[in-house]
Amino acid sequence: QVHLVESGGGLVQPGGSLRLSCAASGSSFRFYTAGWHRQAPGKQRELVAFITKDGITNYADSVKGRFTISRDNAKNTMHLQMNSLKPEDTAVYYCNLGTTAGTYWGQGTQVTVSS
Repeated sequence: QVHLVESGGGLVQPGGSLRLSCAASGSSFRFYTAGWHRQAPGKQRELVAFITKDGITNYADSVKGRFTISRDNAKNTMHLQMNSLKPEDTAVYYCNLGTTAGTYWGQGTQVTVSS
């Protein structure tokens, strides 16, 4: 069982930055791919970015060049640095970890981009 907790969301003006964090319990975090998804009101949950256990990253086209995903396996943490935020980035952001026992999700953190 893995418990994921997101933090760092909030209200930011367009063009601003936020850094989301995801803390994982247990000792299995370092062995699996982790990622960030988001869900805006009335829309389906979508992949934002993921990072493999070895640090290989992949991004949705909508965030390439603006967001950076990273992880610290020694601290069981993952981060999403979000720059040049746009109103369309407004959503609840979830971290997840895909393991052989199943996919685990955090409770989400709200990001609102508005002037």
